[in-house]
Amino acid sequence: MNPVNAKENQYGRRIIILIGLAVQATFGVGAAFAPNFYVYVLLRFVVGTTISAVIMNVFVLGTEWTGRKQRMLAGIITDYFFGFGYILLAGVAYFIRDWRKLQLAISAPGFLFIFYIWVLPKSARWLMAKQRKTEAMDLIRKAAIANGRPLAADFELCQEHKDLKNEAEENKYSVIDLVRTPKMRKQSLILFYLWFVNVLVYYGLSLNISDFGINIYLTQLIFGLVEMPARTITLFTLNRSRRISMFSFIAVGGLACLLTIFIPDELSVLRTVLAMIGKFGITASLSIVYVYSAEIFPTVVRQNGIGMSSMCARAGGVIAPVIYLLRSYSKEAPMVIFGLCPLLGAGLSLLLPETANKPLPDTIQDVEQGMNSVDTEKMQEVHFQPCPRNSDVII
Repeated sequence: MNPVNAKENQYGRRIIILIGLAVQATFGVGAAFAPNFYVYVLLRFVVGTTISAVIMNVFVLGTEWTGRKQRMLAGIITDYFFGFGYILLAGVAYFIRDWRKLQLAISAPGFLFIFYIWVLPKSARWLMAKQRKTEAMDLIRKAAIANGRPLAADFELCQEHKDLKNEAEENKYSVIDLVRTPKMRKQSLILFYLWFVNVLVYYGLSLNISDFGINIYLTQLIFGLVEMPARTITLFTLNRSRRISMFSFIAVGGLACLLTIFIPDELSVLRTVLAMIGKFGITASLSIVYVYSAEIFPTVVRQNGIGMSSMCARAGGVIAPVIYLLRSYSKEAPMVIFGLCPLLGAGLSLLLPETANKPLPDTIQDVEQGMNSVDTEKMQEVHFQPCPRNSDVII
């Protein structure tokens, strides 16, 4: 399982984000002064390890502070800023050609995030899970006042029965339970592959933009720009069907990559257009797989499932640049792989259950029996509201 998830569960989202940002800025600046290639690779490796810590925990923290109906929007908006950084990098790299100065320019601004120490909140959900109810209640009061909706002075923090039951049961399960039973095993392995192939193709296209025959800075800019509509369109498709959305976008990404091998080098613009369409499909698919996975994995192993999925995604990111070594045997081999692998994923995605507007599974038994134990409208959300003093709801 991804170690970031384990640390997150132990120390909370806020501290992991702050440490990740500090390490990222420090080692990023250090890489600009690396005396040789090996030191540079080591420093960049450390920077890379912080990316998961920051991105995953920012995504989780943002959605945990957002109401149920707006959570999908909050997640997509978070992704938008990843795209903004992608676009900004093209402009910065265009004007700063010296690699040391470029490394310094993209890393030093990270020290500005020191002010997050005073503004970044903890997760009230995580505090409740750790039985730190007083801190959680204080944060909720501050949030309510900031939103102009102060709570009653004597309010109590309430949590629905589903979340309480699952919190008590989560510790009984391990990663092995993801593959222990037939249906759970099938769904887990498909999701692991989808995470792997999405990141494989995403970085395969992103890291090799020079192959498409036009200016690399322009290609970088275009690839960044295409991420915006790709993430926006998922807001309109996900509510209709998670499965069809997943199938459609990953298939588009794979087909576009596959078609590039039939385009002659003289038509470099057309090759770039097809690569852009491929990036569009894979970016949208990558946004969807986050939501889809969280809804397919039952609550008792959801954290383990997302952690293992993230680890498979990292494997895809590592393998992506290595695949381009196959060009010494066949020029078309990398794009053939980047085309066929998503198409296989598209076919496998049709074997997953539809989760749009459906109750979430709580237990592995729910998955095996194809049923859900609770009503989604009541149980997906942690409600903060006044409770009777003698309420039997356990926080």
